[in-house]
Amino acid sequence: MLDITVIILTYNEEIHIERCLNNAKKFAKEIFVVDSFSTDGTVEIAESLGAKVYQHAWENYSRQFNWGLNHLPISTEWVWRQDADEYLSDELIDELHDRLPKIPADINGFTAPCLRIFMGRYIKHGIIPLILLRLFKRKYGVCEERFMDEHIQITEGVVGELKNPFFDDNLNDLTWWTTKHNGYATREAVDLLMTEYGLLPQDVSMNPGSHSSAVRKNKLKYVKMPLFWRTFAYFVYRYIFRLGFLDGKEGFLWHFLQGFWYRSLADAKVFEIKKRLGWDEERIKEYIREQYLGNQRKG
Repeated sequence: MLDITVIILTYNEEIHIERCLNNAKKFAKEIFVVDSFSTDGTVEIAESLGAKVYQHAWENYSRQFNWGLNHLPISTEWVWRQDADEYLSDELIDELHDRLPKIPADINGFTAPCLRIFMGRYIKHGIIPLILLRLFKRKYGVCEERFMDEHIQITEGVVGELKNPFFDDNLNDLTWWTTKHNGYATREAVDLLMTEYGLLPQDVSMNPGSHSSAVRKNKLKYVKMPLFWRTFAYFVYRYIFRLGFLDGKEGFLWHFLQGFWYRSLADAKVFEIKKRLGWDEERIKEYIREQYLGNQRKG
C-alpha cells in the first residue's frame, strides 16, 4: 500500500460506505472515518471493514475535516480527502502507485479530475471541468473555512496534476437530493452575498494558481450579473453550448436541477434577503456579519 491516509467524513452513509472503503483499501495504508454520530449502520459497517472510526460533533465541513487532521493518529506522509459517495477509478489508483514513490520533493499536493455520475449515468457533457486538490502532504494541507465549496489549500510548495479521475456517484434518491440542495442553496446564497460585498476571508486563495482561486474568479464574474438571468444563461451554456443534451434524460435532469433549479433557488434567497433589508448594502452586510460570520467565529 502507498504511504497515504484516507479521511472520510460520514453521517448516515450506510448506502455508500462499503463501496468507499473497499475502494480506499486498494491504495491507502490507513483509513479513518470521522463520523458525526450516525443513526444508521455506518459505524458498524466501517468498523467491520477495518476502518478506524472516530466520532466528533458536526459544525461544518472544514472544521470537521481539520479536526481530523489535527486529532487523528495519522502516521503517513500523504492524506487523501474522500467523501463517502466517491471512489477512485482503477486508472487513478494505478497512477498513484506509479507516480507517488518518485515525485520531486517540492510537490506538496496533487489535483485530480472529479467526474459526475447522476442517476446511474456518467454525465459526460455540459459540466465545466472540475479539478480538485485531494491529495496532499499532511503538514502542508488545510481545509479552508467557507460556507460553500470548501477546498484543500496548500500552505507552500508546488501542486502537481493527476491525469486520471475519481467519481462522485451518490446513490440516494431525488427526494434526498433536492432536500440537501435546498440547504446548499442557503449556503450558496450567503456565499454569493459575501463575494458580492467583499466579506470573504482574505486567505481563501493562499495558492494563487489553485483550482480554488479559479473558482473564486469565476464567482466574482457571476455575482456581477443580474439575478435570475445569470442562472438561465448558465443553464443554456451548459445544456446547449456545452452539449449537455447529449446525455439523455439523466443529463437533462442533472443540468436542469443542478444548473438551473438549484442556482435559481440560491438567487431567490439572495433576492429575499436584499428585498427584506430594503436593498441597503450596509444593512445587508451587517445582517451577514451577525447571522453567519458571527456564528462562524463562535463555532
